[in-house]
Amino acid sequence: MEDLEETLFEEFENYSYALEYYSPEADLEEKVHLGIAHWASLVLYCLAFVLGIPGNAIVIWFTGFKWKKTVTTLWFLNLAIADFIFLLFLPLYISYVAMNFHWPFGIWLCKANSFIAQLNMFASVFFLTVISLDRYIHLIHPVLSHRNRTPRNALIVIIFVWLLASLMGSPALYFRDTLEFDNHTLCYNNFHEHDPDLIEMRHHVLTWVKVIIGYLFPLLTMSICYLCLILKVKKRSIVISSKHFWTILAVVTAFLICWTPYHLFSIWELTIHHNGSFHQVLQAGIPLSTSLAFLNSCLNPILYVLISKKFQVHFRASVAEILKNTLWEVSCSGTVSEQLRSSETKHAHLLETAQ
Repeated sequence: MEDLEETLFEEFENYSYALEYYSPEADLEEKVHLGIAHWASLVLYCLAFVLGIPGNAIVIWFTGFKWKKTVTTLWFLNLAIADFIFLLFLPLYISYVAMNFHWPFGIWLCKANSFIAQLNMFASVFFLTVISLDRYIHLIHPVLSHRNRTPRNALIVIIFVWLLASLMGSPALYFRDTLEFDNHTLCYNNFHEHDPDLIEMRHHVLTWVKVIIGYLFPLLTMSICYLCLILKVKKRSIVISSKHFWTILAVVTAFLICWTPYHLFSIWELTIHHNGSFHQVLQAGIPLSTSLAFLNSCLNPILYVLISKKFQVHFRASVAEILKNTLWEVSCSGTVSEQLRSSETKHAHLLETAQ
């Protein structure tokens, strides 16, 4: 049994680092460095949760329940839903990191948590890409946009994006597994237990699919859309606010900062199959890059919605309406209470007079 566990852990150590960093064999200096990196990533996870839950909840509340359903509000609503669902599961991963990568929640939550993370990554990136395409077509090809840009067509695109994101995240449901070792339960990618070539092939295929479809294609699409938008706006002398320009720049920059390290480390991780000298760097770098990518879930509502003048106007109006209704209810409640107290006082006074 011990030989089997050693074999499984050796395969785990050599071939599956995407979300697993537990290393019982590390020396004291390594553990100090890894501990600092892991606690730094833990802070970023907590920051993403604390900022992302209320930020995305506000977007969902207003775009889903308070405002008129338009193509733009549908994009923002589904983008916020993707980020919000992921952030609801984030405490499980925070606990995993805080407990030194011990997973006590069972195999099904291991699979579900990883699937939700992948679903969020692809759905969020795909919706950002759709928003970029929509803005380009809406401003540069207004006739085409007016003819086809309807809530019904937007719903078709939204369903397609969710199905595609689910398909891209589905390997996590199949490959994620748990392994007990050294009083730790690890949640990891079990590509195969005994065939190193099959493990390497599956790892390479899934990583490159994730990088190409979940990073390079969206980044290229967003960059081309926004670059063409800026060039054509200048060429046609179309009025565009400086705030809109900086919003576009902030969106692309945030995407680059949050996702580039994650995918670079994912590619670098593939070298583990041929060179084991980078274990320590990967064990420290992958948690940090993953937490930075997850931080994008709380930046999306800020960059795409909260800094928009139109959103701010709607937000203030909605908040003012809520406060007005609340104060009205309190006022009415207070008036009723005063009337009751006045009635009780008069009733008591009449009883005293009668006596």
